[in-house]
Amino acid sequence: SLPLQAWRNALSSSGMLRSQEHTNTRRSDAAMVGCLLLCGASTKSVSLINTTDYNYTNKKLGSGELMAEEPRPRVRDKLAPELGLPPPYRLVTLREAGDAFRHAQKIAAKEGAGTIVWVRRYDLVEFAVVLEPEEPLAAARRTIYAGLCAVADALATHAPPETLISFEWPDAIFVQGGLVGGVQLAWPESEETATPDWLVFGAMLRTAGLPAEEPGMRPNSAALEDEGFDDLGPGRLIGSFARHFMVHIDAWQQEGFRRVMESYLPRLPADEHVERSIDGVGDLLVRKKGKAQVERRRLVPALAPVSWFDPDTGSPRL
Repeated sequence: SLPLQAWRNALSSSGMLRSQEHTNTRRSDAAMVGCLLLCGASTKSVSLINTTDYNYTNKKLGSGELMAEEPRPRVRDKLAPELGLPPPYRLVTLREAGDAFRHAQKIAAKEGAGTIVWVRRYDLVEFAVVLEPEEPLAAARRTIYAGLCAVADALATHAPPETLISFEWPDAIFVQGGLVGGVQLAWPESEETATPDWLVFGAMLRTAGLPAEEPGMRPNSAALEDEGFDDLGPGRLIGSFARHFMVHIDAWQQEGFRRVMESYLPRLPADEHVERSIDGVGDLLVRKKGKAQVERRRLVPALAPVSWFDPDTGSPRL
């Protein structure tokens, strides 16, 4: 991995935080020098957060509300734009039949932190990034929440106004109430209290390819090109993710994991009757208001069956 001074020089010269990015990216380049190493992040549990004030739901909007009067360009026509990755990242590309998540695990030890593997497909945005944490495995797994927030922010940057982007714990991503994909996290065999040599965060989003059926036949599925992401090709989305991811990791390092949690939890389905939090090992804590008992939903078992992925098609479930 790069030494810290090299990160400072690369980031300060990269212009990585572009003015059109989401306002959450207004942080100095120099503050993000160790973001891909996850160093210095707090592992302490945090108090429950009341999510009553947030209005994130998984209600599917009518199919006509985001339709343009003229035919839109298809995402598949924008297959090969520049990714615009900041210099600390290094790109590995695979052909359409590749598996970014699996390949990143194979090369993680050799290639090191900052390696992004991208599969060039027209119907999916599929990529994975290699990380090198500097904290125990049990705590480092919380990286999946920072990655999810970065994907959501990247989508929000390019989405039509008032587009709803939400999560289903722990790993699924919805746009306008329809499943578009999700994320995965991998790590080498390691003791929970030991620092792993690497982590791999992977993401897959459906850009096109929904079956040609009558409107409303698959209300729980969505594709980006059908939800108004007209100018968003895979390259732009991955480049935007890379910058937002660095911002979320920097916030984690500088201000504690609470900052990541405050970005993640409001995107879960709203429930005015519960309070939610994420503890020091990534487990979701849920407490009904007025009750002392806290339900613990463990992260590691929940990640084992990838809820959003269809192994038969190799893409998000329909």
